[in-house]
Amino acid sequence: MHLPTLTLLEQLIARRSVTPDDAGCQALIAAELRPLGFDCHDLPFGPDDFRVSNLWAKRRGTGGEGPTLVFAGHTDVVPTGPVALWSSDPFVPTHRDGRLWGRGSADMKTSLAAMVEAVREFVAAHPDHRGAIAFLLTSDEEGPARDGTVKVCDWLEARGERLDACIVGEPTSVERLGDMVKNGRRGSMSGRLTVRGVQGHIAYPHLAKNPIHLAMPALAELAGLEWDRGNDHFPPTSWQISNLNAGTGATNVIPGELVADFNFRFSTESTPEGLQARVHEVLDRHGLDYHLDWSLSGRPFLTRPGPLVDALAGAIHDITGLQTELSTSGGTSDGRFIARICPQVVEFGPVNATIHKIDENCELSALGPLKDIYRRTLERLLA
Repeated sequence: MHLPTLTLLEQLIARRSVTPDDAGCQALIAAELRPLGFDCHDLPFGPDDFRVSNLWAKRRGTGGEGPTLVFAGHTDVVPTGPVALWSSDPFVPTHRDGRLWGRGSADMKTSLAAMVEAVREFVAAHPDHRGAIAFLLTSDEEGPARDGTVKVCDWLEARGERLDACIVGEPTSVERLGDMVKNGRRGSMSGRLTVRGVQGHIAYPHLAKNPIHLAMPALAELAGLEWDRGNDHFPPTSWQISNLNAGTGATNVIPGELVADFNFRFSTESTPEGLQARVHEVLDRHGLDYHLDWSLSGRPFLTRPGPLVDALAGAIHDITGLQTELSTSGGTSDGRFIARICPQVVEFGPVNATIHKIDENCELSALGPLKDIYRRTLERLLA
């Protein structure tokens, strides 16, 4: 256990930063970074009733040219669920059985505390490091993700800031700290399909048009399509219906419309435009009277082995002895926004087994090694 990392982590967990409320987490982190030479910018975005806190902090080295390495993450957490089901108060950091219990302990306040302490140690040992170190933090990752990292990236781009490499502190480890790094993510695109029919009495179907009957052959065809075969880095693109609604609640009424929500998780083998065109071709061919709204929440990104991947994988091996696995599995993260302005983006953090769950927790013994991996990565890139 590394005491400075633990102390900062406990202070972060004690702040009830349920999205989009930062609850002072970023101010706490900025207070730790300013004495280390970081120039900090508070960047609130969004409407007054859903204000999102964002922090950009940067320290320029004096050792000459080098990359800008960004540590990125989120200070917001998901709601607790029924507090009575927790073994202890989710916002009172609690030690039990060699673990630290509390909301955000795994996702992702442990990573944030370890990043800060890694930078503190690195700067003390290498005050004249090359390049620059930066932090990009938001309180809108667990929420709609409209006024957080995506807005900060727009702000950075407008300022002409150069980002060379970024580590997002998402909890990526599966069984042991360091066994997996995410070097990319699939894209995510959703659709809401409304199929229009004609409402009528169920005893007189010739006077109505049942949108359920009309839509089912097309939906079945879409469910059975091979969208692509994936590649060496991504599994094949998948299409899944998440919600299907029709009917008035009465058993003797043919509904007037059917609404289906669906989602693509897509690889770099497909494009949003190509997927949309194929869906419309199927719906048109089946002669449906329909309306379809699309929502693209993120394009796929991939960071191939190179300076950042090699530095992080080497640091993991130095500290844990593990040969980490590179993976693009799982859901989306704010890495999808950062990848637009940064050529190398990876995600790495603690074991993810309890994230978003009742009794979220992390291993106390992992705090020191996680901090050391981040610090060793800095040494490999900027020392």
